[in-house]
Amino acid sequence: MFNLTQFMHAAADLTPSATATIFGDRHHSWEQFRDRVARLAASMRALGVKPDSRVAILALNSDRYTEYYLACWYAGAAVVPMNIRWTVAENAYSLNDSQAEVLFVDAAFTPMLAEIRQSANALKHVIYMDDDAVPDGMLGYEDLIANARPCEDAERGGEDLAGLYYTGGTTGFPKGVMLAHRAIWYNNLMVTKLFGLTAQSRYLHAAPMFHLADGAASGGVTAIGGTHIHIPMFDVDALIDTIDTHQVTHVLLVPTMINMLMQKEDLDVSRLASLTRILYGASPMPEGLMIDVMKRLPDVQFVQAYGQTELAPLATVLEGQFHVLEGPQAGKIRSAGRAVPGTEIKIVDEAGQGVARGEVGEIIARGPGTMLGYWNLDEQTASTLIDGWVHTGDGGYLDDDGFVFIADRMKDMIVTGGENVFSAEVESAISKHPAVADVAVVGIPDEKWGEAVHAIIVPREGASVTTEEIIAHCKDHIANYKWPRSSELRHEPLPLSGAGKVLKRDLRAPFWEGKERQVN
Repeated sequence: MFNLTQFMHAAADLTPSATATIFGDRHHSWEQFRDRVARLAASMRALGVKPDSRVAILALNSDRYTEYYLACWYAGAAVVPMNIRWTVAENAYSLNDSQAEVLFVDAAFTPMLAEIRQSANALKHVIYMDDDAVPDGMLGYEDLIANARPCEDAERGGEDLAGLYYTGGTTGFPKGVMLAHRAIWYNNLMVTKLFGLTAQSRYLHAAPMFHLADGAASGGVTAIGGTHIHIPMFDVDALIDTIDTHQVTHVLLVPTMINMLMQKEDLDVSRLASLTRILYGASPMPEGLMIDVMKRLPDVQFVQAYGQTELAPLATVLEGQFHVLEGPQAGKIRSAGRAVPGTEIKIVDEAGQGVARGEVGEIIARGPGTMLGYWNLDEQTASTLIDGWVHTGDGGYLDDDGFVFIADRMKDMIVTGGENVFSAEVESAISKHPAVADVAVVGIPDEKWGEAVHAIIVPREGASVTTEEIIAHCKDHIANYKWPRSSELRHEPLPLSGAGKVLKRDLRAPFWEGKERQVN
């Protein structure tokens, strides 16, 4: 049975006194961790959480976030991690869509809670995760643990729903990816193997914990009985201090974070000496940055991961031995790696037929990590999950050695600073501006963020609009990372295909001319 709590039980049984979590001055052993999880799960059940109930969280990184995941699964519920950069409207939509009755929240997000509650009709209980006074109308996290007796593990697993992970939606709203225990369990084991984790590994949660990339790495650490170390959110100084203080061995960083680390003027690389591996992905890695970081951190092994939420999330991995600048494997650094063990990758044409090696088509994948589908979205499920294959919407090709090279994005998603932005969401917001007649949103290259959101606007006759005005308009509709960073006015119609679809590839082309890769 592919049960996500069995890894925790193994760690607590085999190494009960080993350190499970560290957050500031808080340290818990694996034995303590399991006891806390069992008590928190018991309190959740007393609040009405049942098998398949959805339990949401809106919080910064902490040891309690790690406990939340395991306690939900222990109670038999499904997790709903919420994006910390969403607006009130986006948060309320996901709570309503998932029908989550319980929400975990920390002090960073309590200011927006009253407004969220006005729209989140199903929400019954809010659990406050910080140590200061519990706000009125909420329940204290530590009180729930202290006042409960440990309950029995629900032992849900296999095809049971483990989580709803919301990703950008082509209809202008986020869509919930349904992942089974089986899918996450498989990814946890793959991360353990491919990231080189052991029981002595000390993993730093620097990337946001709502993101499935960190979720998979976190599961791998639990699977092997390593140590979870947490900082609330990415900050270069906090990253360096924590690596140095706690002798961190493994960390997951998106390329933007790596670039910020390398750009620190007074960076003392000796303080990073404990690092053995850096896992990266989620957005394009500029080759110049990759070369720089490899030279400055020669003792660190780099591992690149490519995938998407619908695969929980791994599709391919480029392992450390292929991060070389010379020799027969030097060219592989430009690839996204090879399929992870147990996953199949194919490149197909528009009719779904396989193409020859070296020929560009759509990347599709299937394996144990495949999603169950999109929550309450049968049509989108049917168009993405076909005969067990996830159609990624990314274009690429396979070389003779089975390495995937990504050539273009076939669905209109922009990856900026490790965050996925679906152009339809941004277009939907911009289109509501009274000066806008038509709009197309594309990703353009950006040295800091990998890609930046760019809006091409056809104004209404006699009207004009600036980027600043568009951003101001977007503030109440979409999260700030989705706002256009630049825009242009176009007074001729947008280019259309014979089927009447906007030819975004033509709109992107001038910006990407001379670039080897458009996506990672």
